[in-house]
Amino acid sequence: MVARVGGRYGRPVTDDRAPAITVQPRSADWIEAAVLAGGGRLVEPADATAMVWTLSAAPEELAATVAANPQIEWIQLPWAGIETYLDVLDPTRTWTNAKEVYGPPVAEMAHGLLLAGFRRLGQYARETTWTRGEGKNLHGASITILGAGGITRDLVAYLAPYRCEITVVRRRTDPMPGVQRVLGTDQLHDALRGAEGLVLALPLLPSTERIIGAAELELLAPGAHVVNVARGRHIDTDALIDALNSGQVASAGLDVTDPEPLPDGHPLWAMPSVIVTPHTANTRQMAKPLLGARIASNVRRYAAGEEFEGLVDIEHGY
Repeated sequence: MVARVGGRYGRPVTDDRAPAITVQPRSADWIEAAVLAGGGRLVEPADATAMVWTLSAAPEELAATVAANPQIEWIQLPWAGIETYLDVLDPTRTWTNAKEVYGPPVAEMAHGLLLAGFRRLGQYARETTWTRGEGKNLHGASITILGAGGITRDLVAYLAPYRCEITVVRRRTDPMPGVQRVLGTDQLHDALRGAEGLVLALPLLPSTERIIGAAELELLAPGAHVVNVARGRHIDTDALIDALNSGQVASAGLDVTDPEPLPDGHPLWAMPSVIVTPHTANTRQMAKPLLGARIASNVRRYAAGEEFEGLVDIEHGY
């Protein structure tokens, strides 16, 4: 049995051999329960050797907390996308994030948006009269996915019944189950050429910002469908609008946008071929049990001296 200790926790230690974990800068019952379930004890930062960080965008606050507590050796970050913290990552410490935790819910959204585009559901949902039938099969379509993490692996599994021809673009070209082609990032244009569907599921890095612009969209098959469940800044928004207006891109399913939040009155809102969802591919309700399980697992691994899940590759930024 372990318990909270010190300061705001106000309970005595019952096993001082348990890992000393602090939750910062804000806590919640479910996060604390995950630490305890993993065999940890909750302490103030000065007494901790590890920390669960709970904000997705507070790099200055994280840097200050780490600087004030140099004894902290492992830090768990809350999301898979850690672009706001790249300048804070310190190679003298171990960092983990939530990569591969949120694959199933985000892949579900990507699957739904892709199918909606192929079947013209965005346009039909806006109609107020009976119209002629349009759309095409996702079955057998050529799909290119940028990124090869948990989202992509789950999406590939979801697409298996459709027998799509799937190309994945990633840094390493190791084969992937269910994928016909795995191409390196230097072969991006080859991967895009003639694709009927494009899904973005990759981390935001300087090298991937606006990775899709006018030239890339022109390589897709005429009337292609674009889905972005990664970060809005992967796509040049003006170029996407131009491609939608010309018909080169038939539809876009965007869970993320640039700018974000998408302002009222932005042209994307008025385009019947566009479905915008407000960054809800993974909601807090979905995230809590998934992130809680990752925290508990990594606390157990920390206590046992085992390799962590979701280790951050500091060199590559994800």
